[in-house]
Amino acid sequence: MNLKGDINLAPYSYFNSVSTDPPMVMFASDGRKDTIDFVEETGEFVCNLAVWDLRAHVKDTSLTFARGINEMEVVGLEATPSVLVKPPRVKASPCALECKWLQTVRLKDIDGNPAPRFIAFGQVIGIHIDDNFIKDGLLDTGAMKPIARAGYQEYFVTARFFLKFTEAHKLRAQPRAKKTEE
Repeated sequence: MNLKGDINLAPYSYFNSVSTDPPMVMFASDGRKDTIDFVEETGEFVCNLAVWDLRAHVKDTSLTFARGINEMEVVGLEATPSVLVKPPRVKASPCALECKWLQTVRLKDIDGNPAPRFIAFGQVIGIHIDDNFIKDGLLDTGAMKPIARAGYQEYFVTARFFLKFTEAHKLRAQPRAKKTEE
């Protein structure tokens, strides 16, 4: 959302968490797009989790729209108000992160030339999670079926995890003392 109230919704394949304390995320833009401009203008943004049930909408919002066109409305998604930031979130997304913008970094190539790639960083100040995906007090990410870019124009869906780190695992991973020669 910009200061005029124009809504922008764009999927970002290059999105990730970069810190847990404080919680921070990033997304990378291939070129300087409306999303980067709007985030820098307002200092706020929302990351809505892209999931299997929303895959067609994710694809449709990847198309190029003129500035000022509300992609959420065009593709038939309902907006719902955020609590701590002005940009709305996607009502149908089971997880959304309300963020305050920290900085944008323009990447450079190995010769120091500016590349047309921008990475925006934000601190998460609010989280919305659909209660249907809370199991035993924890988020069941696999049940949400998040989608992610696999490369080229291919995407995949994640439905279950194969490894869960526990406190016992952390203890096993500690370096072992070396045996001394007798």
